[in-house]
Amino acid sequence: MILEMTKEMFVMPDLGDTQLEAFHRLINWGLKEELNDFPEIEDPDQEIVLKLLSEQYYVAEPLVDERNATYEPTTFSSEIYVPARSTRRGRQLGGEQIVYLGSIPLMSYQGTFVVNSIGRVILNQILRGPGIYYNAEWDQNGNPVYTGTIISNWGGKLKLELDGRNRIWVRVRKKRKMSIQLLLLAMGSNAEEIWDSGCYPDGFDDTGEGHVWSREYAVSEFYKLLYGTDGYLELSERSEELREKFFKPRFEIGEIGRTNLNKKLDLDVPIKENFLLPKDVLAATDYSIGIGIGVGTTDDIDHPKHRRIRTAADLLQDQFRLALERLADSMRVRVNRAAQHKRVPTIGSIVNSSLLLTTLKEFFGSHPLSQSLDRTNPLAQVVHKRKLSSLGPGGLTRRTAGSQVRDINPSHYGRVCPIETSEGINAGLVSSVASHASVDYKGSLASPFHRICGILYEEGIVTYVPAMEDEGYRIATGTCLFVYKREWGERATAARYRQEFVTIVWDHIHLRNISPLQYFSVGASLIPFLENNDANRTLMGSNMQRQAVPLLRPEKCIVGTGLEGRVALDSAGTVRASLGGKIRYIDGETVTLASGGETIDINLVIYRSSSNSSCVHQRTGLRVGGSLRKGQILADGGATEGGELALGRNLLIAYMPWEGYNFEDSVLISERPIFEGIYTSIHIDKYEMEAQVTLQGATEVITGEVPHLDDYFLRHLDNSGLVLPGSWVETGDVLVGKITPRDTEEDTGGAPENSLLQAIFGFDITTARETCLKVPAGGRGRIIDARWFYPGDMSKHTRVAHVYVLQERRLQMGDKVAGRHGNKGIISEIVPRQDMPYLQDGTPVDMVLSPLGVPSRMNMGQIFECVLGLAGHFLGRHYRVVPFDERYERGASRKLVYSELFEASERTANPWLFELGNPGKSQLMDGRTGEVFEQPITIGKAYMLKLIHQVDDKMHARSSGPYSRVTQQPLKGRSKQGGQRVGEMEVWALEGFGVSTILHEMLTMKSDHFGARRKVVSAIVSGEPVCGPGTTAPESFQLLVRELRCLALDLDLAVIDEGLASTSCWQDYTCGLECISIGD
Repeated sequence: MILEMTKEMFVMPDLGDTQLEAFHRLINWGLKEELNDFPEIEDPDQEIVLKLLSEQYYVAEPLVDERNATYEPTTFSSEIYVPARSTRRGRQLGGEQIVYLGSIPLMSYQGTFVVNSIGRVILNQILRGPGIYYNAEWDQNGNPVYTGTIISNWGGKLKLELDGRNRIWVRVRKKRKMSIQLLLLAMGSNAEEIWDSGCYPDGFDDTGEGHVWSREYAVSEFYKLLYGTDGYLELSERSEELREKFFKPRFEIGEIGRTNLNKKLDLDVPIKENFLLPKDVLAATDYSIGIGIGVGTTDDIDHPKHRRIRTAADLLQDQFRLALERLADSMRVRVNRAAQHKRVPTIGSIVNSSLLLTTLKEFFGSHPLSQSLDRTNPLAQVVHKRKLSSLGPGGLTRRTAGSQVRDINPSHYGRVCPIETSEGINAGLVSSVASHASVDYKGSLASPFHRICGILYEEGIVTYVPAMEDEGYRIATGTCLFVYKREWGERATAARYRQEFVTIVWDHIHLRNISPLQYFSVGASLIPFLENNDANRTLMGSNMQRQAVPLLRPEKCIVGTGLEGRVALDSAGTVRASLGGKIRYIDGETVTLASGGETIDINLVIYRSSSNSSCVHQRTGLRVGGSLRKGQILADGGATEGGELALGRNLLIAYMPWEGYNFEDSVLISERPIFEGIYTSIHIDKYEMEAQVTLQGATEVITGEVPHLDDYFLRHLDNSGLVLPGSWVETGDVLVGKITPRDTEEDTGGAPENSLLQAIFGFDITTARETCLKVPAGGRGRIIDARWFYPGDMSKHTRVAHVYVLQERRLQMGDKVAGRHGNKGIISEIVPRQDMPYLQDGTPVDMVLSPLGVPSRMNMGQIFECVLGLAGHFLGRHYRVVPFDERYERGASRKLVYSELFEASERTANPWLFELGNPGKSQLMDGRTGEVFEQPITIGKAYMLKLIHQVDDKMHARSSGPYSRVTQQPLKGRSKQGGQRVGEMEVWALEGFGVSTILHEMLTMKSDHFGARRKVVSAIVSGEPVCGPGTTAPESFQLLVRELRCLALDLDLAVIDEGLASTSCWQDYTCGLECISIGD
């Protein structure tokens, strides 16, 4: 490359541009396109005609801004208005009238939606694009069967098959196929066109006699083969039904499909022809026969050029089209009704604006691609908006998707990350867009590359290459940093060409990579030295970074990749100055800038709860009187520091065993991070309580005086029944006091104190029950806000209380911590700092990891990171290392680490930092005995994260609770107050120990013997001894008897006389005792 010809510099695209550009395309072109297709509404006599003037539609300004919509239970949306005109018998009725179609949710500058105060994101869906694709399959005899699959714009498929006798069949369903001749005749073609236009006409003769059917016969046979019956419809009705139910969903290919067909089959059909034509089918059959005789090639269906990205604009446009179709049907019904009653309808009475609202509400609430935004940290937000999903309507299913679809394709490089994907059943089906890739308006993934001058003569040095053009270029893999043509002209380099890696002379190279990071997603690109890790551990590291909790005191990583600043900037967690100037005023919530006589107040987000109950908080470190430039960082958000991503803290770690406390994935930690609050995080839980009208018409009462509860639990309530802000609440405390009236028909029983309670509190205790909002088990914290909301779409008697509880959590045993290389573990023990191993300068180690977790997991990148971090700690430096630095020279990573560590040893006069015999290791002393450990130990500064999986959210115990109605087992899960469930293996263990009484209770009282349960409860209340279940056997015991009989063990029932019972309990028992004896 001749560097003197450089005219511009490549800038990494905004990580949220895909979502923002898609929504901009929807507002400016998508809505107009759908409104142009809106039909004119006429009555049966064609006297009244209503028409929408789609060219003049406009979207109003939102009534509520994004910040208020997030805090209040409302939607950040705008109203759509369209001028409409009505005519009667050719004369216009009045002037044009502005019609309100409904509201559409707006996308914020972060690339997300706010629906009912919840941030939502629409995932990009990757599907097989419309067109035709050829494949080779094998029949039962091992003979090749060449097929061509035509995919429509709606996802419908039509499969062309070529059998061993070179005959073409059409498979419209999985177990039903028909002659290609029938399909062509049903499409409107005639016999002469079929025989004259095809290159291989013998393939259309399925009888072998050259028989040609008429079009009427073809329509009838096609209808009969498709639906299994010919019915009682006329020929015209059959043709209309075939056109609406079969041809339209399967033959509409759109502009993208038309382009693919023209290119694959060498056709010249206009691009505006969006439906499949008979000449397309004829050309497709000729190509299929040609493949069978060696002319033509099959397609790789998993190549990105054969796939299309459906962005948020495409999905919302489909919903807008659906809403307009419903609106058109509703308007026809109302116009017809007005015509029947001889009335002239007004435009306002015909248009139903609730249809658009209902359709979009259903989409955002139930569509699988509309998900709640993951706001655990800024990285989670960015990655969530850049996901690609193969699931959803028209896509694959996780149960039936094979390994070939989930696997990595060579053409994914630079477009789809080969590392980051979901773990489990969605592996390979949900992936991420590469960090430098973009999506064009056609839905194709494109990746940027450097042009090699002299080959491509476009202006600029960077060009975006779509997936369909990738195979035509020779792309260097970026193994050379700087290449000059006059010096490297005869030098060979590694390159990609037609999905293969080859070695090519540099003069024949077309393109070169932009960066080594362009192959990976944003999450994987944040892992330093990832080339030294196994791909599975890199996958875990990228996923666990999104689970890191924002800390109260974040810290930038010593060793990074250079992408931390861009992620923090594009996540909208930080605040940038909209203009340059001086700072006039600063407090905890507002920053005032003055520039050129203009003053701007910038509001900061203070202690707001996210979707995962983490804290969203913005803080500034500026001072009054300071100067700012436009675009400069004004305030940091959660998990950011100095404008860079800061997910964790740099800790001094050692790889060594310590009394078994770090066995397997356990982690030993010092008490210093706990006492100094290094890993302290803030969590804000949101609790809601709704007061509404019951089915009996009574209104629920919100009050601070609840006679059902003790005053201790009501101590934080005000007179209105709402908890006071600033109160410290714990488990069981009432947040909102509420009493719900009982059903008047319900038998509540009488009590002597009812009259007294009614005289004191004004209501009868038997006619009401308490339904207060309480702090759940394990919850505690400080009330930071409590307020009432009155939703506009509900009854005027309905109001909703929102209570926010702030909780400060320190690191404790049971919490999960992890590094960036997939090295995760659970805190097993917190050791006093004086007992921890310490360095030769007396510094105690903060964390001890197991050395056996490195070679078996093959994630050696953590060793490079911790040793280089130790050097940076002593030198006061921060390193930004780009992965795959072996392109500079062999062993570049090891040389960088050793050179920096040696420099730190020389500058700080600590020779133990770099020992020539064991570089990266040092002698440690035992804090308990002061003795030196036998072998040198690897030490360093590693960046460790505190994950969202915390023991406070998982610890659970119960003494009593709900049971399953069918199995009578305790429910499962902490949220359902579940308990220990006794399964088959647990019963075996009880049987093995011979615990007959426990087994007896499990088969009777604890099972489905409800009569015995009532007797046990009454015996406990009255203080009497608990006796047996009686003579009746429960169903569970009868099931056990039947299972034993299946094993050829017959059970006989014998009743023993009461006098044989020896204990007083059985003597007092009047019903007798049942005993079981196994017969011969």
